[in-house]
Amino acid sequence: MVVSPPPLDVPAPPMSPGRLRAAFAVLLLGMLLAMLDTTVVGTAMPTIVGQLGGLDRLSWVVTAYTLTTAASTPIWGKLGDLHGRKRVHLSAIALFTVASVACGFAQDMTQLIAFRAVQGLGGGGLAVGALSLIGVLVPPRERGRYQGLTASVMAAGQIGGPLFGGLVTSFLGWRWNFYLNLPLGLAVFAATAVVLVVPSAPRRRVHLDVAGALLLTTAVTGLLLLTTGTGPVAVLLPIAVAAFAAFVAVERRSSEPVLPLSLFARRNIRLTTAVVFVVGVVSFGTITFVPLFQQTVQGVSASGSGTLLLPMTLAVVIASQVAGRVSSRTGRYRIFPIIGASAMAAGCAVLATGHAGTPIWLTSGALVLVGAGLGLSTQLMTVIAQNTVPAGEIGVATANTTMFRTIGGAVGTSAFGALLAGGPLVTGMSRIFAVAAFVAALAVVAAWRIREVPLRSR
Repeated sequence: MVVSPPPLDVPAPPMSPGRLRAAFAVLLLGMLLAMLDTTVVGTAMPTIVGQLGGLDRLSWVVTAYTLTTAASTPIWGKLGDLHGRKRVHLSAIALFTVASVACGFAQDMTQLIAFRAVQGLGGGGLAVGALSLIGVLVPPRERGRYQGLTASVMAAGQIGGPLFGGLVTSFLGWRWNFYLNLPLGLAVFAATAVVLVVPSAPRRRVHLDVAGALLLTTAVTGLLLLTTGTGPVAVLLPIAVAAFAAFVAVERRSSEPVLPLSLFARRNIRLTTAVVFVVGVVSFGTITFVPLFQQTVQGVSASGSGTLLLPMTLAVVIASQVAGRVSSRTGRYRIFPIIGASAMAAGCAVLATGHAGTPIWLTSGALVLVGAGLGLSTQLMTVIAQNTVPAGEIGVATANTTMFRTIGGAVGTSAFGALLAGGPLVTGMSRIFAVAAFVAALAVVAAWRIREVPLRSR
């Protein structure tokens, strides 16, 4: 199918500093909506099951959202590159908002899971759209000044989601976790339409890579279902492998591949992909299993274990801000992911020594190391990837890092869960973080091999 899209974006003069800050704030709010809804329903699950039933399908309320978010990310990125990032981002906001309201009106578990899948489609567009637009509006050399805020939003979404969901469920009911997205979504849509101005791009005729998009979605979905243990391996593994092989064959022939294989011919893309995969493994594993360890082994309350993650959150924000500002001022950035991956490895090694008598200060110190490592690595990987490709491929490069971070989180959580099963909890936790330390050490090697290409100023 061949289409002739309109010009990608409306021509406009450069944005003033004040308007750029306003646009950045709007994009961050949209990203926060997507990040919160990844985890916000966790604490509402008992209430949801009590009203809707379907205990046997409980995990799918989260899995459906995660699957469609990860699978749709590269498709949204490519659509933004082809048809205008602002237009595609507005479409994602609209889809996310409508699906959120539908989730609130769900009358049984089947409806909720279906609407969560649609909501995840919109969430994937929100995340990659915001990061791609930031990549267009702010040159890589200047992006460090905004980097700490981006890291803050991601940390708030991952760690603050369960707390927010619990409060809303307690005072308003579980449906309001979704209804509140309506006024927020409408506000973000209106502000994006009015405030956001992006550079124009020439009109061109493109072939829509429908086959590639479907095959990539099938391969990613099969992989994530395998890692979450929600389907038979004998069925899912052949499907995922066959879909991936067919995807590679299709992309080699496509004139506009949804995820160009040439992207991975670039050394820094391959290396940043490896690092963000490890970031996903470590961040999701830490957030999932450290509170479990503290509650079941050390006797900390649920609210207390959540509070003990705050040092990690603060470390993410501060380290990201420092790395961003220094890289903007000096143009040097390679050292930060090297230090970051080393800090993650050290923090996980300390957590691997944990037992019932481990003092809280030692666990908090290890979490600070992990958080600092995440802050020094996460956002810079996106900046490096965007700086590696031409402007017309910023969307797919951003989507690639976002997708592999999500896949890393799913794979890590599943693998760590397997290490925890079938033995004493303390021994299982020790194995989990020993493996995490080893994986983070591999990220040090990958970060060391990154080539420090000067950050673009335009």
